[in-house]
Amino acid sequence: MYCVKNIKDDLFWVGGSDRRLALFENAYPIPKGISYNSYVLLDEKTVLFDTVDRAITGQFMENVEAVLGGRNLDYIIVNHMEPDHCATLGEMVRRYPDVKIICNTKTVPIINQFYEFGVDCRAVIVKEGDTFSSGRHSFTFYMAPMVHWPEVMVTYDTTDKILFSADAFGTFGAMNGNLFADEVNFEREWLDEARRYYSNIVGKYGPSTQTLLKKIKELDIQILCPLHGPVWRDQICWYMDKYFKWSSYTPEEHAVMIAYGSIYGNTENAANILACRLAERGIRNIVMYDVSSTHPSVILSEAFRCSHLVFASATYNGGIFSSMEHLLLDMKAHNVQNRTVALMENGSWGVMAGKKMTEILSEMKNMTILDQTITIKSSVKEDQLAEIAAMANAIADTFN
Repeated sequence: MYCVKNIKDDLFWVGGSDRRLALFENAYPIPKGISYNSYVLLDEKTVLFDTVDRAITGQFMENVEAVLGGRNLDYIIVNHMEPDHCATLGEMVRRYPDVKIICNTKTVPIINQFYEFGVDCRAVIVKEGDTFSSGRHSFTFYMAPMVHWPEVMVTYDTTDKILFSADAFGTFGAMNGNLFADEVNFEREWLDEARRYYSNIVGKYGPSTQTLLKKIKELDIQILCPLHGPVWRDQICWYMDKYFKWSSYTPEEHAVMIAYGSIYGNTENAANILACRLAERGIRNIVMYDVSSTHPSVILSEAFRCSHLVFASATYNGGIFSSMEHLLLDMKAHNVQNRTVALMENGSWGVMAGKKMTEILSEMKNMTILDQTITIKSSVKEDQLAEIAAMANAIADTFN
C-alpha cells in the first residue's frame, strides 16, 4: 500500500526508508537506517524529481502511481545519478515509455553506463541557469559538480521557492512518520548523523560545496528538499550555516576529541589522564574514542566538529597501530584541515608511532601540531604526569 506525504499544494514526497541495510555504500554503519527521497509534482506536466534505491522499489512504484492517479509521467529530473537515487530509473522508463529525462551533459554518459534504454532520444539537456516550465511552475538549474559526483545539479522551483538539492543537505537516518525537520528535534536526534553523512560522503569536496553555497545564497529558499533525510521549511539558514562550517573546514565547536589506539590498556590510560587534566583546566565536553571499537566514520565526523584533536597510538609493526593509521589516512582522504593537534605515542621498543602520525598529519592542510609529543615506554610513570599536565596546558592555552 502506498505511503505518500504532501509537501505543498501539488508537490508530494514519494520516497521511502530502509531500516534493514547495515552499511550505506557497503561502508558506513547506519543503525538508524536511511531514507531515499523522491518527489512528484502534479502540474500541467507531471514531474518526478529523482528516483530511489532498488531496496524500496515496490514502495516507490506504489507511491508514484498513487500520486499520479492514472496520469502519465511526463518528465524525470535527474539531479544525481548515483545508484541510491537512480536504481529505479530504468523501471520508470519501462512503465512510462514516453517520459522525457531532464539532465545535463555529464549525466547522459553515466545513464548509458548503467542502462541500455537509450537516453539520448529522450534527454532534455540543461546547463547552468537554464529554465524549464511545467505549467504553473518554473525551474532554474544550477550545476553542482563534485557535490559529490561530477554530474550533480540542483533544481530551484522559482514559483514555490523550493530547492531540490540532490545529496547536499542530506543525512543518514530513516524517516519515522515525520517528514519535516521542524517536526523533530533535529539538533538532538539528527545533527550527528547529518554531520557524519556530510563528512564521510561529501566532506572531501569542501571547495565544491562552497561553490554551490555561493550560488544558492541569494535564492529565496522556503523549502529545502534533499535526497536523504528530513525536508526543511524552517530554520534553513541555521542548517546552511552548518554546511558552511563543514565545507570550509571550520571547527563547529571549541572542543577536544581524543582518539586512542591501545593494545593492553596503557595507551588508553595515558589518554584518560590527559582528559582529566584537560577537565581540570576547565575544558568541557571532551570526547574520547577507542579506534579499535568505534567506526572511523564516527571519529571522522567528530574531527569535523571539534577544534582540537589528540591522537594517542601504540607502536605496532614498527609503525602506527593499524586502526589508528586507517583513521588518519581516512581523515587525510577527506581533507580534514584547520585543526590543532597533539600526539601521544607508546611502545616497549622502537617507538615510532609519533613520527609516523606526524608524517601523515603534516600532509594535511593547516594542521597545527603541538611541539611536544608524549612518549610512553610501555606504561605511564610517575615522572610523566607533569609532562601530560603540560600538554593539557598547551592545549587549553590554544582555546583563547
